[in-house]
Amino acid sequence: MLGREKPAGQQKAGRSAGFPKMACVGDFNVLSSSIPATKVELSVSCRNLLDRDTFSKSDPICVLYTQAIGNKEWREFGRTEVIDNTLNPDFVRKFIMDYFFEERENLRFDFYDVDSKSPNLSKHDFLGQMFCTLGEIVGSQGSRLEKTIVGIPGKKCGTVIVTAEELGCCRDSVLMQFCANKLDKKDFFGKSDPFLVFHRSNEDGSFTICHKTEVVKNTLNPVWQAFKISVRALCNGDYDRTIKVEVYDWDRDGSHDFIGEFTTSYRELSRGQSQFNVYEVINPKKKGKKKKYVNSGTVTLLSFLIETEVSFLDYIKGGTQINFTVAIDFTASNGNPSQPTSLHYMNPYQLNAYGMALKAVGEIIQDYDSDKMFPALGFGARLPPDGRVSHEFALNGNPQNPYCHGIDGVMEAYYRSLKSVQLYGPTNFAPVINHVARYAASVKDGSQYFVLLIITDGVISDMAQTKESIVNASKFPMSIIIVGVGPAEFDAMEELDGDVVRISSRGKFAERDIVQFVPFRDYIDRSGNHVLSMARLAKDVLAEIPEQFLSYMRVRGIKPSPAPPPYTPPVHVLQTQI
Repeated sequence: MLGREKPAGQQKAGRSAGFPKMACVGDFNVLSSSIPATKVELSVSCRNLLDRDTFSKSDPICVLYTQAIGNKEWREFGRTEVIDNTLNPDFVRKFIMDYFFEERENLRFDFYDVDSKSPNLSKHDFLGQMFCTLGEIVGSQGSRLEKTIVGIPGKKCGTVIVTAEELGCCRDSVLMQFCANKLDKKDFFGKSDPFLVFHRSNEDGSFTICHKTEVVKNTLNPVWQAFKISVRALCNGDYDRTIKVEVYDWDRDGSHDFIGEFTTSYRELSRGQSQFNVYEVINPKKKGKKKKYVNSGTVTLLSFLIETEVSFLDYIKGGTQINFTVAIDFTASNGNPSQPTSLHYMNPYQLNAYGMALKAVGEIIQDYDSDKMFPALGFGARLPPDGRVSHEFALNGNPQNPYCHGIDGVMEAYYRSLKSVQLYGPTNFAPVINHVARYAASVKDGSQYFVLLIITDGVISDMAQTKESIVNASKFPMSIIIVGVGPAEFDAMEELDGDVVRISSRGKFAERDIVQFVPFRDYIDRSGNHVLSMARLAKDVLAEIPEQFLSYMRVRGIKPSPAPPPYTPPVHVLQTQI
């Protein structure tokens, strides 16, 4: 992943000095080039490791590997320190990773008993390994995952405990207010109309605009409204990075007059209102021309308040469950499932488009659902034995209990349904949306959030009812993902995705944007790499879920539940290398 950090504690001492630097191996990844949602710190502990030393206990080290999206190659991400003579290590060195809800990050933790200074792992005794995803750790209760160590047949290798902690600087925002005194008069008939423009400096010395205040009309002593900005936007988390503030006089034609500028930093601003935060506004051109030039006025910081934003992970850590429901289109326009041209064709060698979309989205969301039981519905088919048309039937044939175990269980029920129902029509979405909305309406306390995935091949038949259902559902804790498969025109679907124009029904607008639509054909990898197609699809359709989730919690004023108390390992004496 782009911009991965080295785990803390780069310097090594004692025996581990021979090990390579912790710089992670990882090429630039086109899928991950966006700013990470957040960074998490992973802490690793083990209990009852295998004892490989004859006269003392093992001297363990943990090595973390990650897997690049689209290929199966494992790459070393980093290593902890070595701890001498213990089977119950609590490693001090952490792994700091970028976290994206919408990506599946496969992890492998390998454990070795270190016998020499050699950095070559094959020279040391293998103690076992554990596989998981980053989502699995974050989605576990209290973001604490405990799993059995495997890898040595016939041996009990102990357990590993991995805890994820979100790093704080990613989520702080600042509420600031400024005023100015005796600014230069720029307007011929009146005073100036001043506003401020904030820029953060980049690594290469250039500047990026990050905030503009409102214009205060006709004054040389303006007081601007307080504004809120994230610390990441202001200085990218670097407290000493230069922040440049420019002062302009607003002009109607857009040719705003430059009054002057000053520089500061987050660290200086964080001192709050004081003599250190009164800044002279300097106009370099005037300063160069006029010998007696002092300044073009002053800008004063009136208040500075740090606020920590609650994040998606705070709710997950506090126990909020994400409930995943899938609804599959069984209309006749998909084509006869026994024919290779059908979108529902069951190819023994590869997944069809429905299977790919279902697996891509489901495998990520299932990490956030503790019971892994997913309702799976179908619509647009004639059901046995009487051939009645249904727009809301259970794929497993049990309307009282439509739950399937895991994504594999959903896939199995989908394939079974294809053999028993007759594809028919029309394409009605409203019944399945209302089905999930009924459940979501009954749990409004923030303990659960519902995600409905609709996979469809075609043009929607009940547009008015579907719009009404979406407007109604926007009041509840739910999001809807629609994936269009096949070659059809999906123009009407774009209308449901409220990114451009908020969806409305009978004059009532949706409370939140809860629909994300994508056509699957946009994600097909030309080289035929389905793993890459699925990763791209999942990234795009799931990227909006955390913000949709937070918008519901904010509107309802729901705060995250406190996380369970952190894990405290049993006390035992450790001899750690110094």
